[in-house]
Amino acid sequence: MNIDEKVSKTLEAFDTMDTVKTPPFFKDKTMQILFTEKEEKVAASFWSWFTPQLQLATLVCVVLVNFYAIKEINNSEYESSISTFASDYGISTEQETSIFNF
Repeated sequence: MNIDEKVSKTLEAFDTMDTVKTPPFFKDKTMQILFTEKEEKVAASFWSWFTPQLQLATLVCVVLVNFYAIKEINNSEYESSISTFASDYGISTEQETSIFNF
């Protein structure tokens, strides 16, 4: 086993190696790719369009519609029109079945 020959061949192999020429800014580009923070994409839920502003507007509309409905129920014209409707179609109005007993 001629170990000296093997050692000399190994050292000669180092002499035949050339330096590798890298493209300009290769290190910078590689470092940017490796260390960029990846943004987590938030999955859009079904209710994502129902923003707080829209929720407030919906609440105001529901309150206004309810206020108008209660005002109309308390109106005397409403009572007379219901009585007229009931008598026209033969429905008994003697029994109050309204959930709004004011």
